[in-house]
Amino acid sequence: MIDLSQPVVINLALTGMVPRRADNPAVPITPAEIAADALRCFHAGARIFHIHARRPDEEPTYERELFAEITRGIRAAIPGAVICSTTSGRLYRTFEQRSDSLNVDGDCKPDLASLTLGSLNFPTQASVNEPAMIQRLALAMKERGIVPELEIFDFGMIDYAHYLIGRKILQPPFVFNLLLGSLGTAAATGLNLAMMIERLPSGSFWSAAGIGRFQFSMNALGLTLGGHARTGLEDNLFLDAAKQHPASNELLVARAARVAESLGRPIATTAETRLLLGLA
Repeated sequence: MIDLSQPVVINLALTGMVPRRADNPAVPITPAEIAADALRCFHAGARIFHIHARRPDEEPTYERELFAEITRGIRAAIPGAVICSTTSGRLYRTFEQRSDSLNVDGDCKPDLASLTLGSLNFPTQASVNEPAMIQRLALAMKERGIVPELEIFDFGMIDYAHYLIGRKILQPPFVFNLLLGSLGTAAATGLNLAMMIERLPSGSFWSAAGIGRFQFSMNALGLTLGGHARTGLEDNLFLDAAKQHPASNELLVARAARVAESLGRPIATTAETRLLLGLA
């Protein structure tokens, strides 16, 4: 049965690794820009902030110092903000590079860190995630007390989550992002989303995301099915499928919040978000 009584958590992917200002001037790049954008989006309804670090030339970087600066800025503006740091294998392949964002202490330590449970092809490049790398990153997160945000692009990745759970490499809380619609992975259809949800471990927290023109439909369907939403410029630069109206993070968050409101689902407070995620 679909439960629409749970408050909604909007997970905001602010920058990603790919979009540049030439693609959309609203993409935040510097730590100060990211923190300011996060605050605007918090007021619009965002509750999880999924961060990537960029150098001044807009190129992505794995360096922990920049992740710490971004987190410090967001939490100064939004006390208790839930932060998720990337460990993406899209550009950087060594464990030392991919795990560097985990090695931040104190108030700059992330609550969550992304963990993609398999290799996949994006339209122009691969994201390589060997089993040994996945398990090593998962164990590093466990050691650091960071909850993995399990990134699911295809059905086999959910099966692999069950495999890792059976071997105690992954333990509760289970936090899933279901990302559909990227070329080369599961298509953004209602059937695919429903089948993914059905395969999740009992008690999982899950958000639905669509890539590009599928973002809004997957956000809306996920919220209607009782889940949560991931949105942001990392996944989609436009408000419309025809790519005539550039988006901003604030507009994307506000759009998801309006769907939640129309369903009678309130936006979670920061404290409720932490409770739903199983965070301290």
